[in-house]
Amino acid sequence: MARNVEIKAKVRDFDAVRRRASALAQAPPELISQIDAFFVVPAGRLKVRRFADGSGELIAYDRIDRPGPKQSSYVVASSADADALCDALSRALPVRGRVVKRRELFLVGRTRVHLDEVERLGTFVELEVVLRDGEPVEAGEREAHDLMRQLGIAEDSLVSSAYIDLLEQS
Repeated sequence: MARNVEIKAKVRDFDAVRRRASALAQAPPELISQIDAFFVVPAGRLKVRRFADGSGELIAYDRIDRPGPKQSSYVVASSADADALCDALSRALPVRGRVVKRRELFLVGRTRVHLDEVERLGTFVELEVVLRDGEPVEAGEREAHDLMRQLGIAEDSLVSSAYIDLLEQS
């Protein structure tokens, strides 16, 4: 199972974080429109991520809900037809909800920096430091803290929950 160390934070000055991410990134950002359909499951989270071209990914992941850098373990399976995948899953599992977002993806070293505009929630930044097999989580946590500092992400802006949880709470 793949692993990363990630953080999510509410962004007050989206343009400032974008400028800093752009200066650190190896290339211009990739712009991605996504709709994530979450399903009710007994453990972890399960979602189908739909892209603008109709393709998608089935993503199962597990992580502790707490602010600050934390490990996430995940499996991703690609699909040419996200709607068909969603339809098949919804026949067996209840749909928990949907998250609609516009994402700018910057690559900074091995870290995926997501600048997200989430419908009904606002603007966020996510960092995902991709870990190598057997690499200690602490190495990813150090990188996440360093990048938080470089991007100007304050500790008090950190969010512990997934977007779907935030939508359910609003």
